[in-house]
Amino acid sequence: MRARRIAAALSAFAALAANAQDAKARLAPLPEAQWSAETRAQIARTLPQVSQLTGEAAPQPKPLPILTVIAYHPTLLGPFLDFATALAQRGVLSRRESELLALRAAWRSQSRFEWGHHAAYARTAGMSDEEIARVAEQGGASLAARELLLLRAADELHATHRFSDSTWAALRAEYTDAQLVEIPFLVGQYTMLSMVAEGLGVPVEPELPPVPPLR
Repeated sequence: MRARRIAAALSAFAALAANAQDAKARLAPLPEAQWSAETRAQIARTLPQVSQLTGEAAPQPKPLPILTVIAYHPTLLGPFLDFATALAQRGVLSRRESELLALRAAWRSQSRFEWGHHAAYARTAGMSDEEIARVAEQGGASLAARELLLLRAADELHATHRFSDSTWAALRAEYTDAQLVEIPFLVGQYTMLSMVAEGLGVPVEPELPPVPPLR
C-alpha cells in the first residue's frame, strides 16, 4: 500500500513538472501534422547529424525542439540549418574547442536548453563531466591555457562584442586566420540560439542537466 502511495505521488509530481514545463513554452513546437513536405525533409536530415553529435544511434531519433519552433518561420529553417551545419560539422576549430565556446556562451546566457544539449555533444567530443563543469567557472580553472584563452574570448564577446587588444594578440599567436573568423561566429551562434530558446520558452527535455548558475 505504501509503495503504491509513493508511486502515485511520484507520478503526480512528474505530471506537475511536465505541466510546468509546458506552461513555460511560449511557442510550443510546431505539431508534425502541420509540417510542410519541405519542413519534414529539412528536419529529417538533422536526425543523423544530431545522433552523430551525441554519439547515439537511437532507433527513432527525435528532432530538436528548437528546430520545430523555428519551423514556424516559412523561409528561415532551411538557411539556418545550412549555416548551423557548416559551423557544427565543417568548422576549422576542433570539436572540443567548438564545444568549449558553445558551452561558455550557453552558460553566460543561462540557457538550460543550449547548455544541456552541448554538454552531451561535448562528451562525444571527448570532454569529461569534470571538464564540462569547469567551463562554468569564472576562470575555468584547470583547463589548458589555450582553452582558457577561448573562454576569455567568449566572455569578452558576450560582454562587449569585441576582443580586447591583449586577448586578440594572444588569439593571433595561437589560431589561424580561419579559426579567428570562426570564434566570434560560434559565440554569436550559440548566444543567438540561447535567446531563441529562452525568449520563446522552447521546451527542455527533462533528462537534460540544469545550467550551472553564474558565479
